Amino acid sequence: QVQLVESGGGLVQAGDSLRLSCAASGRTFFSITVAWFRQAPGKERDFVAAIRPIGSTTYYADSVKGRFTVSRDNQKNMVYLQMNSLKPEDTGVYYCAASQKTPVLTTAGGVDYWGKGTLVTVSP
Repeated sequence: QVQLVESGGGLVQAGDSLRLSCAASGRTFFSITVAWFRQAPGKERDFVAAIRPIGSTTYYADSVKGRFTVSRDNQKNMVYLQMNSLKPEDTGVYYCAASQKTPVLTTAGGVDYWGKGTLVTVSP
């Protein structure tokens, strides 16, 4: 079992930066793929970024490439999402997600574990 707890959300203005954190439990954290998804009001939950356990290869949605950076600290069981140049369309609940069986975690269907989410609101 893996438990995920997000933090760092809040209200910011367009152009600002924000860093989300995800604290994970479990001694196998170093072996799991972790990702961030987000869900805007009235919309589906969409992939944002993912990071593999081995080599820390990263993947990004086109809408965030060049602005967001995902990273992990296996010693601390932490995953981070650094968000720069935020836009109003980045508003939503951001979820940390993990999988022990899906090496490239870019779809919600591949997720084994979800956090409860943290709200990010970007004002114009």
